[in-house]
Amino acid sequence: MGRHYIPNSAHKEEMLKEIGFKSIEDLFSDVPKGFVKEFNLPEGKSEYEIFLEMNEILNKNKTILEMPTFLGAGAYFHYVPAHVKYLIERSEFITSYTPYQAEISQGMLQALFEYQSLVGELVGLEIVNASMYDWGTAMAEAALMSARVTKKEKFIVPTHLHPERKKVLHTYTAGPGLEIEYVKWNERGQLDVEDLKEKVESAAGVYIEIPNFFGLIEEQVKEIGEIAHDAGALFVVGVDPTILGVIKAPGDLGADIVVGETSFLGSALNFGGPRAGILAVKNERKLIRQMPGRVIGMTKDAEGKRAFVMTLQTREQHIRRAKATSNICSNEALVAVAAAIHMATLGPKGLQQLGEIILKNTAYFKERISEVAEIPFDGINFKDVLVRFEVPYDIIHEELLKRNIHGGFYLRPHFQELGESALFAVTETTRKEWVEILIENLKEIINMARL
Repeated sequence: MGRHYIPNSAHKEEMLKEIGFKSIEDLFSDVPKGFVKEFNLPEGKSEYEIFLEMNEILNKNKTILEMPTFLGAGAYFHYVPAHVKYLIERSEFITSYTPYQAEISQGMLQALFEYQSLVGELVGLEIVNASMYDWGTAMAEAALMSARVTKKEKFIVPTHLHPERKKVLHTYTAGPGLEIEYVKWNERGQLDVEDLKEKVESAAGVYIEIPNFFGLIEEQVKEIGEIAHDAGALFVVGVDPTILGVIKAPGDLGADIVVGETSFLGSALNFGGPRAGILAVKNERKLIRQMPGRVIGMTKDAEGKRAFVMTLQTREQHIRRAKATSNICSNEALVAVAAAIHMATLGPKGLQQLGEIILKNTAYFKERISEVAEIPFDGINFKDVLVRFEVPYDIIHEELLKRNIHGGFYLRPHFQELGESALFAVTETTRKEWVEILIENLKEIINMARL
């Protein structure tokens, strides 16, 4: 039987006839001429030959010990306890994907319920979903939520917003026609409150981040929230969860909606993904009913035993499509479970210690790198530090790579007014000797570039 269907080449004419085409080329008739070219694929190889070839490619990669990295702007090397990976690889987690049938997914539902509970306690809000794709999509969904709740059509964000998040925000809001208004930064690299006051009228929501894109901890969060509320806007705060052991929770500072990046806890860099976004709201019906994704709840079954259910599912597959708040599908549940395991492992004291170590490492790095470059903004930095050089940074970066050091995130292509700047970052994993090596090499490279 298998020989008739694997492969299907013998049925090609029959299948083309069934769909109303005469040739394979007809399938691509809408593609402009010259766009599709010959693939020119090599001859097939055996499994063992592929194994050898892939390992040759993989051996070109360098570990953090071989190439210390100071890349900032949202991609950070954190230590993930070994047991986190072991636990999420259990079959009941790794194969669950997403719990469509609650009655047969009690383990996964409970894990997600624990994730929601832990994140809720961390950010200071009662209702958390499970979960979003990443920080950027969570922020964009919060913007759309704000517009639906307030019936207004303007969302205010800082000019110093991650350029990738800007693109996601504009993609999400283009269809609904939500206007994006930018507020400039002040001389200290923080949100300009006076500029905000001039622009907040008729806003659906006001968004800030802790720390901001420059790595600075915004010092007027509560005041910004009050300005938003006085104008009838929702206050949305984006937060790096690893800082929440050392600062007040956004919910305690007046946030109506909190978004952020879950994968900073429990997940490795993995070449950039997968990730998972935090989205939490106050316990207010008007906000809960407009949340995207799903919310897991705890109840009792017919026999009076504890049971977990999907309390809220607002995606288009589950309800009338026109009434859906979002079309988010895969909810990155495995990444959320990994974060829950990591948070439970650290506990309150561990999260505080993690935040304190990162703060101390950042302060030390800031002091050392100021010997070779300018730090344009004062204030307290967390992870990221904006550094400005007197010579083109792209030259510096390329030279650092040649010396097996990964430098910072080049800012000039995104913020020309900052000149030859880059975002360098450190975490709890950064070693003192790596910083010393970076500084020594920067001195040499800058002196060479001056000649």
